[in-house]
Amino acid sequence: MTARIPVKLTPRASADRIDGWDVDPDGRPVLKVRVRAQPVEGEANAALTAFLAKALGVPKRDVTLARGGQSRLKMIEVDGLTDAEVRVRLPAD
Repeated sequence: MTARIPVKLTPRASADRIDGWDVDPDGRPVLKVRVRAQPVEGEANAALTAFLAKALGVPKRDVTLARGGQSRLKMIEVDGLTDAEVRVRLPAD
């Protein structure tokens, strides 16, 4: 089982944090995340996957960037969890 999390990433934030779930223009849920890392040479993407792994309580190797390496909108895959388990483990707001 693999969960897929759509993420809107904001790099260069004052702190790493999850701002909760929002809805994109198509009505799909998207997780808003801020990281301190800069969007240079994959630093923000690495910070995002490490931060989400910690927040979800899974090993870093189970969290991967599936799509959106150069975009603010990303698709993250989490091995070993379902979409419902991810929603329960991450804050609603």
